[in-house]
Amino acid sequence: MPVKDRPVDRHARAISRIILLTGVVEAPVLSDMLRLHNPALGIAAVATAAGLAEACASATAGTRLLSFCSAVIVPGDRLAALPGPSYNFHPGPPERPGRYPSAFALHEGDKRFGITVHEILASVDSGPIVAAEWFEVPAPSLRPEKDLEALDHLTLMHLLASFRRLAPHLALKPEPLRRLLIGWQGRKTTKADCDALCTITPKMSADEGARRRSACGPHLLQQIPTNEGGV
Repeated sequence: MPVKDRPVDRHARAISRIILLTGVVEAPVLSDMLRLHNPALGIAAVATAAGLAEACASATAGTRLLSFCSAVIVPGDRLAALPGPSYNFHPGPPERPGRYPSAFALHEGDKRFGITVHEILASVDSGPIVAAEWFEVPAPSLRPEKDLEALDHLTLMHLLASFRRLAPHLALKPEPLRRLLIGWQGRKTTKADCDALCTITPKMSADEGARRRSACGPHLLQQIPTNEGGV
C-alpha cells in the first residue's frame, strides 16, 4: 500500500554523525563514500547489537542510522532515540523480505532479483521503500555450489552502487528520502527457514538436492543416514 512522504522538518539539524551498522569489511568503504560529500562527518561503525546500543545512547539531533546488509535487528527504542528516519540497504527486492533472500530466490527459480532501500521500522523489512532495483539472476554455473556466491556478489555490487548514489543526501541532508509507491510483497523469511532449506535429507529427490546445493552453496548441511536397526 502506498505510503505518504514523511513531513519535512524545516528546523532539522544538518547531518553531523552517522551510525553505520554493517560488517567490518564494508564499513571503511561506505565511510569513504559518505565522507567524500561531508569530510567533517563523524561515523560510528558498529557491527553488533551491543555496539548499536552504545552508539544510539549518544545520538544527537544530527545523527542518522544506516544499516547495510546487517543481520542485527534494530529495536524500536533505538529508533526512537534517533531524530529522523533510519535506512536499511536490504540485499533482496521488495518481493523478498526477510533473511537470506538470495538463497530462496535460487531455490524457487526466480529469474529476476534485486535490492531495496527502506526506512527502518521495529518490524523487520516493513518500512516505506525509498529505492529499489531489479536485475537478472546469473545463469546457473557448471558448479552449482557457486551459484549463491555469484548472485550475492552481483547483489553487493548493486547495493554499493545504490549507496554511492544516495551518499550525497545521506551524508548532508536531514530531510527524509522520497518514498516510492512500491510496497513489500511475499513471505518474510527467517533464519530458521534458511536452516531448513540448507538441509539435505536421504529421502530427498536428486532434483531437490541439486536445487538446494545451488541455493545454499557452502552453507549446505547434509543429514547422514542412520542405521535405525543397530550399530
